Amino acid sequence: MKMGFLGAGKMGEAMIAALIRAGAVRPGDVLASDVSPARRRHLAMKYRVRVGAENPLVARSARALFLAVKPQDLERVLAEIAPAMSRKRLVISIAAGRTTAWIEKRLPQARVIRVMPNLACAVGEGMSVCCLGRRAAPADARTVRRLLACFGRVLRLPERLFDAVTALSGSGPAFFAYVLDRMADAATREGIRRADALLLAEQTMLGAAKALLEGGADPLDFIRAVASPKGATAAGLAVLDASPIGDILGRAIRAAARRSKELARG
Repeated sequence: MKMGFLGAGKMGEAMIAALIRAGAVRPGDVLASDVSPARRRHLAMKYRVRVGAENPLVARSARALFLAVKPQDLERVLAEIAPAMSRKRLVISIAAGRTTAWIEKRLPQARVIRVMPNLACAVGEGMSVCCLGRRAAPADARTVRRLLACFGRVLRLPERLFDAVTALSGSGPAFFAYVLDRMADAATREGIRRADALLLAEQTMLGAAKALLEGGADPLDFIRAVASPKGATAAGLAVLDASPIGDILGRAIRAAARRSKELARG
């Protein structure tokens, strides 16, 4: 299947790399466009894919088309490619805040699926959530799930939940990295070198997430398994329990979800 990418920034590149690495598509069957000549040269040299500046050419040539441009640029790009679209085109949008109905209004012939991925796609540990537009068929959903599975886990949820999805799994990697950075900083004040503290924090976060995913434990049960009574973990947890951290994290998720709603309103 010839696959097109409108936009080849960090997320677009992560998805291209993962699809090629998984063997889901050959480099010669990938077409991409980007406004930046430097990005175009980078992708052509690193992945041996075809890259240009013409969005309509990519739209006409690809059977599955990823919309990976910034949300504020999407209306202009859709106007460019609308004459090239038909019911044969499967359009997969990763633009935050832009609903399937919004895209379908501008591409009346396309079959649309909306996806919220995250940047962990770049290392094969992404979390992608998808929902189907009105014209998308069950076969389209299977195609998209197969593609998304090349770079992580996939979940299908109703579109009305996508603002919360954006806040949790879309913005979540940045929130986790923020917490990780602060924990590593605290460890450096205890005498550990910064590089060692980062490795300790990163592997610990990765291991905890993997243990929770593969073990199926509830996070509270996992906490109890780690924290022996009157031990070091319990001492740290007492500080967390006495702090407003739960409220702060809740406010961060609400702020990100609120911004996602604002983007949807244009």
